[in-house]
Amino acid sequence: MQLRTVLATTTAALTAAACLTLAGPAQAAAPVSHACSPSVSLDRFSDALDKTTYDGTFVGNFSALALDRDGSLAALSDRSALFDLDARTLAPKKVVPLADENGAALDSEGLVIDKDGTRLVTSETEPSIRRYSPDGKILDRLPVPAALQVAPAGRATANQTFEGLTLLNGGRTLLAAMEYALSGDTAGIVRFQTWTRHGRTWKPAQQYAYRTDAAFLGVPEVQALPDGRLLVLERGFTSGVGNTVRLYLADPRHATNTADTEYLTGQDGVRLIRKTLLTDIATCPTLGATAKQPQPNPLLDNIEGMVITGRTKDRLKVLLVSDDNQNAVQTTRFYDLRVRV
Repeated sequence: MQLRTVLATTTAALTAAACLTLAGPAQAAAPVSHACSPSVSLDRFSDALDKTTYDGTFVGNFSALALDRDGSLAALSDRSALFDLDARTLAPKKVVPLADENGAALDSEGLVIDKDGTRLVTSETEPSIRRYSPDGKILDRLPVPAALQVAPAGRATANQTFEGLTLLNGGRTLLAAMEYALSGDTAGIVRFQTWTRHGRTWKPAQQYAYRTDAAFLGVPEVQALPDGRLLVLERGFTSGVGNTVRLYLADPRHATNTADTEYLTGQDGVRLIRKTLLTDIATCPTLGATAKQPQPNPLLDNIEGMVITGRTKDRLKVLLVSDDNQNAVQTTRFYDLRVRV
């Protein structure tokens, strides 16, 4: 009786040990995938600034990001406020109010920090691009082609104009992306307007056409690469479904200059900006993110801002931010991506 008990115990122990040996690797915690696509991975996200205030100003409504000369991060609110953030912790360090020439608020959407420290800021109601000193003083205003102005002065629709802003060609060219199509242009074909630098002034130059994946998708942001290509965000919202946000690599270098093309209707002879999908943000891992409203992926929100923060051996470091619209069911969220182009 005792022998049988010992044998049974020994056999059970050996069997259990064998099972542990075989099952060991499978039971080990699987590594968390950060891949969104073969070209893009999500390192982390942060909701640290969501529904916070700084110096009496609501921290949020972010529509654009830029790197300042001292390495800090500038974050533009579409409620006429420009924040300086610590690039590592995201903690606000300073806020500067912005206004137009009459002291009225802007619908500020695009941001570039020039090599001399001036801030170029778009407002999408007119639309306009103004140059500000670091302390928020207006220096001047860039001319805008007539067709790109809001009706009745032009063919643009209010709140669907200049959203993205970036410098190309070593800072010699400024590019602004319209969010949606002009009246008379085919829905989904948006215009990218450029200006060239002439001393301290900027003059309108070439213009290019870019087609979004669907008419409900607009272009909230663009960022230039050193070789003249662009990272382009496309974004839309469907009630009850949530946000669509896609990241593209686009190449305007062989596109047709459409500055003198009155209507863009897909006609022959107009070469659009070529683009390649890098990722749909909905395919990124959630990494524990939660959403306050329906979303295809709880990581998603109203992503509007983007800046290239660095470069590793074969990838760009890209930071995105969402605009919470100061809305209880939306989130101010930062996303750290690595992008291979």
